[in-house]
Amino acid sequence: MTSASLRPVAGTAREVFALLRDWLTVGAAVDPLVVRTSGSSGLPKDVVLSREALLASARATHHRLGGPGRWMLDLPVHHVAGLQVLIRSVIAGSVPVVAAEHGGLPAALAAVSTERTYVSLVPTQLHRLAESGLLGTLARCEAVLVGGAFLSPRLAVAAGEAGVRVVRTYGMSETGGGCVYDGVALDGVGIKVDGGGQVHLAGPMLFERYDNDPEATKAVFRDGWFATADLGELDADGRLRVLGRGDDVVISGGVNVSLPAVTEALTACVGVRDAVAVGIPDDEWGARVVACVVGTSGVVPLTVLRDAVESAGLPRTWGPRNVVTLERLPLLASGKVDRVALRAAAAAASTQG
Repeated sequence: MTSASLRPVAGTAREVFALLRDWLTVGAAVDPLVVRTSGSSGLPKDVVLSREALLASARATHHRLGGPGRWMLDLPVHHVAGLQVLIRSVIAGSVPVVAAEHGGLPAALAAVSTERTYVSLVPTQLHRLAESGLLGTLARCEAVLVGGAFLSPRLAVAAGEAGVRVVRTYGMSETGGGCVYDGVALDGVGIKVDGGGQVHLAGPMLFERYDNDPEATKAVFRDGWFATADLGELDADGRLRVLGRGDDVVISGGVNVSLPAVTEALTACVGVRDAVAVGIPDDEWGARVVACVVGTSGVVPLTVLRDAVESAGLPRTWGPRNVVTLERLPLLASGKVDRVALRAAAAAASTQG
């Protein structure tokens, strides 16, 4: 690869796989890759990742999962999660199974006889398989990595009941993908939470810099630690619980409201197929909590949603003050929920109301 490769990864899955195979196996020094963040909460950044960082991530993943296997690809390869499926395939000495070439993931799984099979998904994909009655097709996988967004407890339970081994992953482009599995750091990864609850990560899979943005790079690197945008807590065993992004806590009426906690309560509500709580500016409250809801059969009343928040053990003051009913949640190409679009929809509905 040449210095011209210092741009976001692009191409078909097969093209990028061939590129990576050469890049990972050539003996000479190579230029780093640039992976563009999803931009799910704002403007995307171009993250510079070295070959060593990406290899460290892939090897640590295989070690945690019990060894290499055949990887199923059902994610965009220009984002880090899909890119890592290809990298893990290269170091495993196998070719990834591209779900789209088989008409979808269930058909792709049925066509593969490999004993040890892995797949990496976002919660939306898991949710759609559950809605289609196809969740059980994932039971043949040794592990199903799920990350990139909030996974509702109800969906996690349904997966377990279907015999699916879900491994919740936490990470981002800046860490070469998931680096904490089920709350436990991969080998070589350090985790600490500062006094303000901000999660910091260290390890060999960290990125080098943001391309052409030295100030942004300096802002997140502190003594070898990467300061994430997330809040979390460590339990007595050192297991990480991610509470949400720092900007997922809004102040409404002088009260700090955790939007991920409200989202979890909303998704457990009867009549709700999917939901996300967002905060929008409000002259009276400072921030207004809005429930963006996909119902199982039409509109879910606001009073029902507010009761669900209180029933979950949360303060009633955390309850949404408006509800926006959607046919489906807007998604980015990565499969993550487009929170910018949700906030815009919530703001528009509040203005109309």
